[in-house]
Amino acid sequence: MVDNLRTKFYMAYFNHICLVEAPQTIIIPFPRFITDCIGVCYLAAAVQHDVESLVMPDNFFNYGIFDSLRALLKKSPVDLVAISSMTGAFNQAERLARIAKEAGKFVVMGGFHPTALPEEVLNHSSVDVVVIGEGEQTFRELVLNGPSRDVKGIAYREGGGIVYTGPRDVIANIDSIAFPLRSLRPERYGEKGDAYTIDTIYTSRGCPWSCSFCANDQMHKGWRGRSAENVVEEIALLHDPNSKKLIKIWDANFLTNIGRAEKICDMMIERGLTNFRIMTESRAKDLVRAERILDKLRRVGLSKVGLGIESPSEATLALMNKKNSLDDVARAIDLCNKNKIGAEGYFIIGHYTENIQDTIAYPEFARSLGLRQTIFMVMTPYPGTGIYKEYKDEGKIRSFDWDLYNNYCPVIETRSMDGQTLVAMLVYCNVAFNSYKSAMKRNSTRDVLLSFMIDLFQLSWLMRVNKNLANKDISNLLFNALLRFLDHKEGVVEQPASAKCKPLQQPIHLRIRHTSGKSIDYTLSERAGNRVLTMKAQNNYEPFAGPEIRLDELVECACGVPMDKLMGVLYRNEWLRNNPGRTTSMLFPILTDLEVLGFAAKLIKLFLGSYRKTLNANP
Repeated sequence: MVDNLRTKFYMAYFNHICLVEAPQTIIIPFPRFITDCIGVCYLAAAVQHDVESLVMPDNFFNYGIFDSLRALLKKSPVDLVAISSMTGAFNQAERLARIAKEAGKFVVMGGFHPTALPEEVLNHSSVDVVVIGEGEQTFRELVLNGPSRDVKGIAYREGGGIVYTGPRDVIANIDSIAFPLRSLRPERYGEKGDAYTIDTIYTSRGCPWSCSFCANDQMHKGWRGRSAENVVEEIALLHDPNSKKLIKIWDANFLTNIGRAEKICDMMIERGLTNFRIMTESRAKDLVRAERILDKLRRVGLSKVGLGIESPSEATLALMNKKNSLDDVARAIDLCNKNKIGAEGYFIIGHYTENIQDTIAYPEFARSLGLRQTIFMVMTPYPGTGIYKEYKDEGKIRSFDWDLYNNYCPVIETRSMDGQTLVAMLVYCNVAFNSYKSAMKRNSTRDVLLSFMIDLFQLSWLMRVNKNLANKDISNLLFNALLRFLDHKEGVVEQPASAKCKPLQQPIHLRIRHTSGKSIDYTLSERAGNRVLTMKAQNNYEPFAGPEIRLDELVECACGVPMDKLMGVLYRNEWLRNNPGRTTSMLFPILTDLEVLGFAAKLIKLFLGSYRKTLNANP
């Protein structure tokens, strides 16, 4: 048997494969967005019986990957390095390719960005071959036979030009695709291989729709679903009865086939595979069609559905080819609320036809729908999408720095808003949607202060994804957004007191102070069963008795913790959230990390400094 395997191994053109998923240049501070390397794990599974060795570098999710790859290529007999790249990770991918080429390795690159721009990628001498489209079959043939015109779906340099071998058909029967080889994955925040607390599964490929801002159609074409039996077999490999994981069913649209989704639920319930917290994404109309199975989805662990609402404007939706009915959106959110499933709305600001007044409507619309969570993004013209061509034709793309292509850093302008205005509106949308609703439920000065600080920290971390913003810029953006919201609400926000609200013995006061000499003073009080927050802008520092947040100090503190360290804390917090009341060795690295402890000390100092005037009062 061993001899037969060795004979098979030596039939391959490449026998020692290193697989790398290039990390995004800028880490987005949401733990669910951390890479699980599923794409390259699918490639590993496609060739695992054809080659002698498969390896991945450590630190694949942070900047340590570069040193890890150098060290790995020195100690392992790698002859091919395969790199997968999204657009926002391409500069990282090209750097990884240079490291591999310096070590004398053959370099293959694939993924969304190389698929869209194969010629540009091949202009980099460190890349030998680009795999275009779905990679499993193409990559296997390339590994077995080497680059040639007989391998469909690749591009490579030859004779001073570029050879395209022709398109490869998508895989019709995706049950035939081997499960991703998760066991190959190195340690990530104390977990290895199959044991990741946060993991991803794809139950289908492609999408029946062709929204102009989405690259899925370019990569995967039409929708193809795996059978329920095949999906549940993979889910069983991820299930741990002793540790609840966050599983992202990251299909373009999980609920395209309701009968298939119901069968998956039935089989999971029958087999007791329900110790999950599951997130997925869906069109609003499909979630409405799935009304009869929502209870089953909740029983198997579905806790949140991301709804691509995109815009409150029917005209803008039509321009984006987003076949979304706003009535369906409202109905879908109502159904989620009734079934105790969280609904998260996704919105895209910055369509080239829109102006500031159009954008101000976004958070108001999101609140009117009854959403508790939203993600506001800026239109990003990813190569290969319809929007990319439209914005290019309009002359509205202002940057081709791929590091900024992450949905939060404006690289475009509209007909009436430049990039700086779009950044400002992105911050405003988050402030306006939040509307201090968490702070208004608090019953003490201390808790109101904490709520304000948490919201400002989260916004600061979100702004950090734009590498062009210095701390001072972030502070200015935050303060100006708070002022814009104050003006829009004419200085008053009012909401019904929640059941957790206790009668306030006296009004609660708080100030946010900016280095410009301006400040905003807040007063939380009660009126006729409502909580009322009044906001007043001050042009100079009048005497003030309540706690005071110095915005520049808060932003400096928020931006002082390395993003990878922050992600590590958030990642471990996700496990604690899913497994309340339990402790784990995963916490030890946090408790012993000097940078994390230093950040915690600064945070405590910041809070105490803000609260110093009320420490001796009865909050």
